[in-house]
Amino acid sequence: MISNKMAAKINEQIKNELYSGHYYVSMAAYCASLDLQGFSNFFIIQEQEERFHAMKFFHYLYEQGHDVKLTGLDQPKTEFASLEEVFDLAWKHEQHVTSLINGLMDLAIEERDYATQNLLQWYIGEQVEEEATMSGLLKKIQQMGDRGAGIYMMDKELAARTFTPPAAE
Repeated sequence: MISNKMAAKINEQIKNELYSGHYYVSMAAYCASLDLQGFSNFFIIQEQEERFHAMKFFHYLYEQGHDVKLTGLDQPKTEFASLEEVFDLAWKHEQHVTSLINGLMDLAIEERDYATQNLLQWYIGEQVEEEATMSGLLKKIQQMGDRGAGIYMMDKELAARTFTPPAAE
């Protein structure tokens, strides 16, 4: 069983994961407004991943004998200046999420909570992937600019992205 303090922090992280999804839907809407349906799809799939992350924490809390306490989500940014800004913000957001996961790990280590440390190892690996994905796409957009054939090729590539939940561990 995990501590009440850890349960409260995981509840906060559920909110953070759900907010991330909310933020990515806002980015999807911006991309759709530019008629970049592939980029929009990328962020819609990103929202599905964030919901999966939230639900992984959700189930863990109940397995550990604690209740989930959902609270309201903050309003995400809805106006963006460019596709480059969207990906720069997405990359910075993933860096922020990494810091939150690292904070949870710090608490788990402090409390000698080995079960939560084990869970968080999965999230740490996931955040390495998330940051690399956003950083890589941002760099490509910076190299190509917000317009032109390269963006349309990326749009087509991102349209093929799908979400497949990881196999049960």
